[in-house]
Amino acid sequence: MKSVLICLLALCCGRALADEQMLTLSTRPGVTQRLLLLEPPGQPLASLILFTGGEGTLKLSDGGQLRAGAGNFLVRTRQRGAGQGFQVAVVDAPSDHPDNISRNDFRSSAEHAADMAVVIDELRRRADVPVWLVGTSRGTTSAAAIGIRLQTRVAGLVLTSTINHDRGNVAAMDLSQLTLPVLLVQHRHDQCKESLPANVQPVLDGLLKARPRALLEFDGGQDRGDPCQAWAAHGYNGIEDEVISQVAAWIKQHQP
Repeated sequence: MKSVLICLLALCCGRALADEQMLTLSTRPGVTQRLLLLEPPGQPLASLILFTGGEGTLKLSDGGQLRAGAGNFLVRTRQRGAGQGFQVAVVDAPSDHPDNISRNDFRSSAEHAADMAVVIDELRRRADVPVWLVGTSRGTTSAAAIGIRLQTRVAGLVLTSTINHDRGNVAAMDLSQLTLPVLLVQHRHDQCKESLPANVQPVLDGLLKARPRALLEFDGGQDRGDPCQAWAAHGYNGIEDEVISQVAAWIKQHQP
C-alpha cells in the first residue's frame, strides 16, 4: 500500500518515480557494500554517489527498505536527483562498519575509498558517464576524502552543509590536491556548530586548485528541531526543489 501511495503522489505532482533497486557489491575481502540505485529513463547525464550524514547508515534490509536515514536531505531527495537525469547511488555503511562510519575516522580511510572505487566501477559499467561525489553534513567528510584519494576517477564534488569544525573537518584536509570542480552549498541560517556559515571560508580557501569552485547560499524553508538534523535549516527543509535544481544545473554546466 505504501508504494502505491508514493506512486500516486508522484503522478499527482507530475513527476514519475525512477526505478529503484538495491545492489550488494563485494568490495574488500570479506566485505560487502549495499546501495540504492536509481536509474532515470534513457541515458543518464552523469552518475551521483550520495553520502548521508550522521553515522552514515541506511541499514538497508534484504529487500532494500530503509531502516535508518530516510529523512536525511540527500536520501529524501534522491528521486529529485534521478528526475534531473542522473543515475543516483545512495550508499549504506559497509558490512564491516554497520553501525557508524563516522567513528574512528573511517570516512577518511583508504578502505572507504576502496569500497567507493568498486561502486564507481559498477556505475560506469551501467552507464559510461562522469561520476560525481555528493555529501551532506558528515557525508562531506566522505566525499572530500574520497575525492582526494580517487581524483582521477571522479568528475567533481558537491558538499552541502560542509563539516568545518572539529571531527571530520573538511577544511583540515589537504584540499589543495583537488583540481576537480567543487561546489559548496550552504544555508545562511544553519545553526549546527559543525557547519556554521561563518566557517565556510576556510574550506573555500583550501580549494586552491579546484576549478571551478563555487559557493551556493540559500535562505528560507523551515528550521525545526535539532539544528544539526534533517528538518532544520541544516537539511534545507522546505527548499529541497530549489536546492536540487540549482545543484543539478551547476553539475550539468561543469561536466567534463
